[in-house]
Amino acid sequence: MRNPLHHVRDTLAARNPRRAIAQAALLQRSGQTARAVKLLVVAARSGVAEALHAMGMRYLTGEGVLRSPLEAARWFLQAAEKGFLESQFQLAGLHLAGVPARALQAGTGLFAGAEKPEADFDAAMLWARRAADAGSADAQALLGYILTAGPERLRDAGAAAAWYERAALAGSAQGQLGHGLALMRKAETGAATVAAIAQITEAARAGLPNAHYYLGLVFEKAIGVQADFARAAGHFKIAAEAGLRDAQARYGLILFEGRGVKADPVNGESWLRRAALSGDAEAAALIGDIYARGGALPPNYAEAAMWFRRAAEAGQKTAARALGMLYLTGAGLARDPDEAAKWFTVAAQAGDRIAQADLASLLLSGVTDAQASPPPVHEWFEQAAQAGDLVGAYNYGVCLAQGVGVQKDEAQAVVWLKRAAEGVVNAQYWYGRMLLEGRGVAADAAAARVWLEKAATGKMTDAQVALAEMLVNGRGGPPDHAKALRLFEQAAAAGHSGAMFALGALHGGGHDVPMAREKAIIWFRAAAEQAHPLAALMLGRYLCKGLAGPVDLIEAKHWLELAAQHGLKDAKADLAEIEEALAISAVG
Repeated sequence: MRNPLHHVRDTLAARNPRRAIAQAALLQRSGQTARAVKLLVVAARSGVAEALHAMGMRYLTGEGVLRSPLEAARWFLQAAEKGFLESQFQLAGLHLAGVPARALQAGTGLFAGAEKPEADFDAAMLWARRAADAGSADAQALLGYILTAGPERLRDAGAAAAWYERAALAGSAQGQLGHGLALMRKAETGAATVAAIAQITEAARAGLPNAHYYLGLVFEKAIGVQADFARAAGHFKIAAEAGLRDAQARYGLILFEGRGVKADPVNGESWLRRAALSGDAEAAALIGDIYARGGALPPNYAEAAMWFRRAAEAGQKTAARALGMLYLTGAGLARDPDEAAKWFTVAAQAGDRIAQADLASLLLSGVTDAQASPPPVHEWFEQAAQAGDLVGAYNYGVCLAQGVGVQKDEAQAVVWLKRAAEGVVNAQYWYGRMLLEGRGVAADAAAARVWLEKAATGKMTDAQVALAEMLVNGRGGPPDHAKALRLFEQAAAAGHSGAMFALGALHGGGHDVPMAREKAIIWFRAAAEQAHPLAALMLGRYLCKGLAGPVDLIEAKHWLELAAQHGLKDAKADLAEIEEALAISAVG
């Protein structure tokens, strides 16, 4: 039951705004928030600026009322118009936080502040300047920020530096931080850098998380001081624990890598995760890379894909390329060349040269459906090529040779491929093939052999096979079966089924290589197991006739059927002979 004396005291206090404010303060200290708010409302409605400001703070903090930045701004506006400095500062801050000035106009509806918050820099600048001119150090620092980070039309680095300095001299921690950063930006001597660091240090001592973050950068990057990763980690930790996203990312990376502190991959990943969940795309990409590479933490491609996607959707181009590669290889995701092309396109359009090349290769492979509006890969490569980039010249040459995004023009393709061949192994191979086949240029087997030799020396498997074939048949120069054998062996070791078949043929006799059918059948089997039709045919024949071991008609039939499925007519004739032999065997 309510004490009637309380009602009397409150009623008497309400008759005088000043007494109402005093009584509200007493009630608040004793924990009687509801009674305090009622008295403040009475005083505020009488137009007392102090009470108007107090009501604004109530709505800003949610103490005794439902928290509402919009309602707080309305109360602050009334106090600000009466010249109350703290209200002017708070109102400027709310405008920066996304409360638009139009929402405070008379007649504004209930949901006026429901749209996506966007900083109202003009309104913020108006009130920050009024308070700053009147001597508010915090407002001076805020005005410096607006003049530094606001829209281009409002920026004024010189004025910002002056306001930050005034705020710093008045003891504002935000002013000290702003003044220190302004000094750092224009520091050209060691003494100037030291002075800047001193200001930032003062702001850190006052407890500003941002100041600790910048000091962390100072010690991490050795800006005017000796590099000290342990001290950097200490400052990053303070800022990270205060919720500063950039600091969480830096602290997480230092912990993960163990720079200046004992390596702690689990906690490092945890801090990086916090930063990523707060919207740091670089941190998300880094976590994706951690799980894709493995090492300090076990590899987890599904986890990597999740973080790469988060980073890619936020515009991080290397993450988009990495996500595309996971889709292309089927690591952690269902293999999907179309999705791979999608993410390669995102990265490529953001200027990632590697993604541009990956996308071009994927489109050339034909494993992804052509898009209604194909990305202008030829334009990217042409620009790079014109700028002297040899990889760009190679890719542009391939586009011209294959007609990817541009009309096929083999003559121009040869021009760019020859230029790229000066330093790109793949271009050496392509240029050699164009010379060999007479595409866009007069056929020249001897010159082709020279360029294919260069590419083969660069360990390119297709070039090794092409050169070895020329060495076997003597195109472009004298035959050299021994060298061809070595090249085929290198390509076979890399998994090239055609090279495996060629090794079987060389060891099978009829070449300048000692016949060794026991080796031949091994290579024919290796190639046949990779679905090489001719190898399957030869393996079937070896087994059927017992050329390198006992006859095995059942297995021979299996391999010949595989060859026949690929359309080899000779395999069908051999199968007929096996069927007849099996039938005779069954009768006998």
